[in-house]
Amino acid sequence: MFNPILDESFVGESVVIQHVKKLITQVARSNANVLILGESGTGKEVVANCLHKLSKRVELPYVPVNCGAIPRDLLESELFGHEKGAFTGALTQRKGRFELAQGGTLFLDEIGDMPLSMQVKILRVLQERIFERVGGNKSIRADVRVIAATHRDLEEEVKDGRFREDLYYRLNVFPIEIPPLRDRADDIPLLFNVLNRNMQQDMDLSVQMTQEAMASIMQHQWPGNVRELSNLVERLGIMFPDEPVSWDELPEKYQYDISHLSELPELNPETKSALDSEPVDLNLQQIEASGLDRENENSPETVSENNSDSQVNTLPEHDFDLKEHMANLEYSLIQQALQASDGVVAHAAKRLNMRRTTLVEKLRKYEQMFS
Repeated sequence: MFNPILDESFVGESVVIQHVKKLITQVARSNANVLILGESGTGKEVVANCLHKLSKRVELPYVPVNCGAIPRDLLESELFGHEKGAFTGALTQRKGRFELAQGGTLFLDEIGDMPLSMQVKILRVLQERIFERVGGNKSIRADVRVIAATHRDLEEEVKDGRFREDLYYRLNVFPIEIPPLRDRADDIPLLFNVLNRNMQQDMDLSVQMTQEAMASIMQHQWPGNVRELSNLVERLGIMFPDEPVSWDELPEKYQYDISHLSELPELNPETKSALDSEPVDLNLQQIEASGLDRENENSPETVSENNSDSQVNTLPEHDFDLKEHMANLEYSLIQQALQASDGVVAHAAKRLNMRRTTLVEKLRKYEQMFS
């Protein structure tokens, strides 16, 4: 476990993310410049925010600025501020981002998009720790910790003459590379759950997934990384509010073949709670929902089912494979429901209190497992 701020803000338990968290912890309390590298949508700004919250400057300002989103002719004024009358439209004096971040942290996002003319001025600030407002001649001390980020390969940018080598080494004191989502697929169920919880708080929408659907999206390459996953969660929340999404209900681009998987991913406990209507975990509530309650234990139709029920609540004397046992039990209940429904899948699904598409998925899975 790392600092709670870090665990809550930068979600993930995979080996690569644990390494990133370790790097953040190591450098956070120093004043060293940090360069965060990674594809778009991987969470570079989240890392920068964590660095500030864990630093000695946490009580002072955190000022982010996207260097690629500001027009080139306005970037200098945005960063350093300007004096009244410095240029047309400068009606009053204005502080820049360096001045606003005084004593705290300045996050220069997408610094790889910064023009060469501005790179020279940033280098001077990093070296001399002073700057002047546009149109002014008074030197202002820059007591800020600079964190920069980019999705570009700055070493290649230096070779191609688009980024200053001296600035690169000034920024690259402590590099942190954020892995793309495709390289940490094990974190997807956890990320899905957190994004879903945030959506529930912000939009009063909630969505859950079957294990088959989760296994499918874990095979996606995620070119948009966590941002793309967030978009998917929101889309599914609008389409399937408060109900589990099955494999065949995913957008086609996320429907991958999962027949080769030996086991399906474990869903977060919060995610499982929304699947209580499905006999995946086969707890007492689910068994009762399938007509296996004790009140009907004398019914001929449920004698064999009650035998299965007792097997769930009684631990065998010898070691056994719990996962295989539960799979056999679930498959047996499904077969009984189909027999009682004369083979009509829709009727069996209703009897089991699950959706027809979910039952079809389970049948396909068990037929492959037991064939």
